[in-house]
Amino acid sequence: MNTSALDTPVLPAPVAAKRRSLKPGWFLVSPSVALLMLWMIVPLGMTVYFSLIRYNLLYPGENQFVGLENFQYFVTDAGFMPGASNTLLLVGSVLLISVVLGVLISALLEAGEFWGRGIVRVMLISPFFIMPTVSALLWKNLIFHPVSGILAAVWKFFGAQPVDWLAQHPLFSIILIVSWQWLPFAILILMTAMQSLDQEQKEAARLDGAGPVAIFWHLTLPHLARPIAVVVMIETIFLLSVFAEIFTTTGGGPGYESTNLAYLIYNQALLQFDVGMASAGGLIAVVIANIAAIVLIRMIGKNLTEQK
Repeated sequence: MNTSALDTPVLPAPVAAKRRSLKPGWFLVSPSVALLMLWMIVPLGMTVYFSLIRYNLLYPGENQFVGLENFQYFVTDAGFMPGASNTLLLVGSVLLISVVLGVLISALLEAGEFWGRGIVRVMLISPFFIMPTVSALLWKNLIFHPVSGILAAVWKFFGAQPVDWLAQHPLFSIILIVSWQWLPFAILILMTAMQSLDQEQKEAARLDGAGPVAIFWHLTLPHLARPIAVVVMIETIFLLSVFAEIFTTTGGGPGYESTNLAYLIYNQALLQFDVGMASAGGLIAVVIANIAAIVLIRMIGKNLTEQK
């Protein structure tokens, strides 16, 4: 009989917890955590400092403490309300397009086998790996160009006058460009989730007389609730800071029609040289992004709890 297990003393719960807390794991992790905190806190601290002073790059010697004056000027600036509304419209439109088309395209790809499905998958996912600046240039010069673009050629073929999309419909053009880039991400996540759907449930539903629409509505969509929530959360975080597409195509114009908060902050800092107001705008954008992230995380947590 092996008595080693019987001879091992059983420690009380507080002593065992204390011994576990003395493990060297946190010693090994602490340098990385300290470096990460330093990497985050130093820029944040400098941003807070610059937001409380009047600091213009044209007059670097005139650094005067102004308190919350920069915040007041930023939220009352002529571009703040258009920038905030354009940001919400851009994020909401891209999310809607990504989720709806992502679900439909993923469902079509998983509906059955067909020749070249692997090539179609690669082509659908490939735009996600193109840099934002490159994709914006492709759309600007090859698709939206009013003289030599593809859409201009289509308009001329039907005898219509070509449209200068970036000048007449700037925000809609930005939404199309960003949606084209982020739709593959949604397809990738949702298509992977569909492959994990229990096929026996679908087969049982077919035997009970359920059609493709009923199977999609009652089996596929509930199964995609968690992946859709993940897509919405990740895309929202990145879409709040869209900048390269706007800078490359419309420059925020005409006027403020395609300006979002990220481009407005850039405009204040590097075009008007007002670092103090730009820092205040950056902090406001950080607060908005954190509020959105907290709301989305709670929504996802609630969704996960209901799915259990």
